[in-house]
Amino acid sequence: MNLPLSLRALQYYNFRLYFSGQAISLIGTWMQRIAVSWLVYSVTHSALMLGVVGFAGQIPVMLLSPYAGAFTDRHSRYRILLRTQIAAMLQAGVLTLMVMKGFYNIPGIIFLSVVLGVINAFDTPARQALMIVLIDDKSDLPNAIALNSSMVTLARLLGPAAAGILLSSFGESICFLINFLSFIAVIVSLLLMKLKIPERKKQQENIWEGLVEGYNYLKHHRGIRLAILLMALTSFLVMPYSTLLPVYAKTVFKGDVTTYSWLNSISGLGALMGAIFMTNLKPGRSLPKIIVYSSLLMSVSLALFSFTSYFPLALFLLMLGESGMLAQIAATNTYIQTNVDEKMRGRVISYYVMAFQGMQPIGSFLIGFSAHYITAPHTVLIEGLAGIVTILFFIPLVRKKKAVEAEVKE
Repeated sequence: MNLPLSLRALQYYNFRLYFSGQAISLIGTWMQRIAVSWLVYSVTHSALMLGVVGFAGQIPVMLLSPYAGAFTDRHSRYRILLRTQIAAMLQAGVLTLMVMKGFYNIPGIIFLSVVLGVINAFDTPARQALMIVLIDDKSDLPNAIALNSSMVTLARLLGPAAAGILLSSFGESICFLINFLSFIAVIVSLLLMKLKIPERKKQQENIWEGLVEGYNYLKHHRGIRLAILLMALTSFLVMPYSTLLPVYAKTVFKGDVTTYSWLNSISGLGALMGAIFMTNLKPGRSLPKIIVYSSLLMSVSLALFSFTSYFPLALFLLMLGESGMLAQIAATNTYIQTNVDEKMRGRVISYYVMAFQGMQPIGSFLIGFSAHYITAPHTVLIEGLAGIVTILFFIPLVRKKKAVEAEVKE
């Protein structure tokens, strides 16, 4: 199959199946996310409650990811992923029935958010760790990761756009129903795969010992440790700003669900730009530098966005910020996956997932609490400035790149 260099990972049958199935499913996932946030804010008119729901949905990732990573290294990543996708489909089905029948309430939404968070805690490390067996030539792994990021961000672009149209025309329930049905695609794609997964040696130590081993591994691999630490701080301080987008849509820009959809869709477009940049990245580029400078772009853009009342300029700044955010996420993931030992892959990825997704719930809760008392624009400005300070602290560490990479290879 003759494909452009930027699409070379799609030549592999298993990766094509994974790519197509996940693309359909993630569009539904983003539609559900948008619908949940809009439903919660429409019912409560509370930025604090948005933070609480965001916290509930993501805190299981922080608490369970290290255990889930160790569990992934001891069991079939493929079977774990298949089971988590089925479980997520059931969660979406229950949410759909609740909203369609009018039996929903905020405690029920919070409970289902926690359930989905538990599922995601096992799903994400299994999905990331499976990536390496979906391609035959391991030199194409960075391209596969970048294409996966592109697929996620394209879904983030299309999902909110579709959700905005459907929410204004039919309400929240149709978004939840489409998400439920979208899981059929990813489950079928997994069942059609022809994987050659190497046999795993039976582990003698218990799963908690494996977890500690992953932590000790990071202690001796400074480059990976620093990349995960920066991701944790960025996820805690900067990324939770999206929790407040319903507040911006209604109170800052005096809009409605269409305005909210625009904010999310333009964020997805910016993320897609960052993903395209990463898919076209030439071998040999310094990933640590890309991580730091893309993070700086995100934080500066967010600080400028915070008090912007001119809607087109706000959309432009969001697009820039999200392109930086995606580049940081993809570069960090690629750096870790290309430097970690295979036997430690699941455990190290679980710490990355905990940094990326696990720190956001705490940030979301604090962001909602802050916006409740000092307004959303002041809160977002603080986020942007905190991100800038954090990244400036990391820049001197990146200048020691050669020493860090030499230590990683030892």
